[in-house]
Amino acid sequence: MHESNDPSGEVGSHLVTRGFDLTEHLITEDIAKPNEATGPLPDLSEYDLVVVMGSVHSLTRKHEIESWIHDELEAVAAAHRRGQPVLGICFGGQLLAEALGGVVEPSPTTEIGWYRIEATGDGHPPAELGPWMQWHHDRFHAPTEAELLARSPAGHQLFRFGKAVGAQFHPEITAEIIDDWLAHSPSDYLRQHGVDPVRLAEETRRREPESRASCRRFVDWYLDTIAFPTGG
Repeated sequence: MHESNDPSGEVGSHLVTRGFDLTEHLITEDIAKPNEATGPLPDLSEYDLVVVMGSVHSLTRKHEIESWIHDELEAVAAAHRRGQPVLGICFGGQLLAEALGGVVEPSPTTEIGWYRIEATGDGHPPAELGPWMQWHHDRFHAPTEAELLARSPAGHQLFRFGKAVGAQFHPEITAEIIDDWLAHSPSDYLRQHGVDPVRLAEETRRREPESRASCRRFVDWYLDTIAFPTGG
């Protein structure tokens, strides 16, 4: 986790259900002090699977997180070179894209809320095309050598590069996580982006059972089709 309010959520819960021992590393403790990392990154080579979660910060403003972001980019790139499965979610998807040669930039369209995504080309995306929770101001362009699996009007949404998969959306989301994000979002920020916090919280609660099921199928798709296709 990059911050304490960006947990692995339903993704982590389902990985535990699938038999994984979950280890969560917190990058920064104080959201107001993003350059004060809790310590060095763990040795990623010791893990069967790496999941890179979201963040309130931006890869387009690396100077704000320079004490750790370059180390994380290299650690993720090295994990991919070793053939380790890596799953990136939102900021984590952007980080994975850049680590593997893609580009991250401010998005011309901010997405906050529930959106469907579109399958792209001849790829084989998971059956679930949404709606998924989105909350982002940046977007990634998948690496040139990657297989683009899905997009939205805002840009690329899902790519595969070997055993690495980057997603712009938030499969891990729960009503509790959204409540926390809304509680820590200034009211003028939400108004600026056309977000009614009451309506978004209510919609998330209504969609939560479906979203949890979609997340489990997404994780199963990743594990069984991409990360460990032979059941390893």
